[in-house]
Amino acid sequence: MINTLENLLTFEHIYLIANWGIIPFWLLLVFMPSHAITKFFCNSIIVPLLITIAYVFVTHQIILEENILGGFKLYLGLDNLNEMYANESLRLVFWLHFLAISLFVGSWIARDCQRYLVPKFLSIPCIVATYFAGPLGITLYWFVRIFYAKKINFDE
Repeated sequence: MINTLENLLTFEHIYLIANWGIIPFWLLLVFMPSHAITKFFCNSIIVPLLITIAYVFVTHQIILEENILGGFKLYLGLDNLNEMYANESLRLVFWLHFLAISLFVGSWIARDCQRYLVPKFLSIPCIVATYFAGPLGITLYWFVRIFYAKKINFDE
């Protein structure tokens, strides 16, 4: 049983499960942003908790590999960042980090669109852009939001 679990918990399997597993939540945000199911899964701690479990597991593996200081190299320059991404475990932990934060931002956009009555045809491109290119999506939404909120607000 333990050997089977170890075979399932490879970095590749964790990546595939997280990567494909996040898509239904993004689809909920795009197509059913105000539905109770979306609120339950995308606006709660459930998905971040699942990603956190994978994150902690991969981080534990990094510690076991004695690669704990590898994360600090990213501040030393772009070449060091490239070296870090060459390490499978560090690359995966960064990807899990990205998945959690981008879903959080996408969920915030969906809720905020409801708050300011942003039409769905304008919210969908912002949410999709956030999934594929986080900063671009949130910036695009910010410009849409200015129009519907009737104010420019940098601290909300």
